Amino acid sequence: MKILIIGGKGTIGNKVTSHFSENNEVIIAGRTSGDVTVDIVDSKSIENMFKQTGKLDAIICIAGEAKWANFKDLTEEDYHIGLRSKLMGQVNLVRLGQDFLNPGGSITLSTGILADDPVVKTASAAMVNGGIHSFVQAAALEIENRTRLNVVSLGMVIDAYKKYKDYFPGHNPISMEKAVNAYVRSVMGKGNGEIIRVYN
Repeated sequence: MKILIIGGKGTIGNKVTSHFSENNEVIIAGRTSGDVTVDIVDSKSIENMFKQTGKLDAIICIAGEAKWANFKDLTEEDYHIGLRSKLMGQVNLVRLGQDFLNPGGSITLSTGILADDPVVKTASAAMVNGGIHSFVQAAALEIENRTRLNVVSLGMVIDAYKKYKDYFPGHNPISMEKAVNAYVRSVMGKGNGEIIRVYN
């Protein structure tokens, strides 16, 4: 399989890339590094990326930003960070990427536990994650060419525990193996329109 992984050098992306690289041709895309570069905020950049990759069997996105701040401090522009990057960036990857998939290919987006179990300072991030969940369920009903569309929603992963543990008091970190397997399920399974939740 020929698999494009956007965010393939990040904390989770690095492990996902390592797994899929064992038996597949993997192309890594990142904002500043990788086999190809892309800024998912910019649909033209996404188009240029796909023109470079050519036809694919799977697209995985493990990228996207959202502002974390106290609700009372969030400005309209702060909300737009998440809307432009994590939400519309991933929507545009689906919208444009579907034409670069071979028949029966798959697209996997990424969100997180905040959609279902938000913590303080995540009004924007939680909103974006929930929006992506609804988008995936709706778009999967109409996507053509036997394309499958799913989203992986992870809890705090063990490799990010030290950095984020103060934001998630009492949360049990999930293993990187479980995180990777969620993406394997999306790419290699037969599910469509699924929210693949791994929270513990």
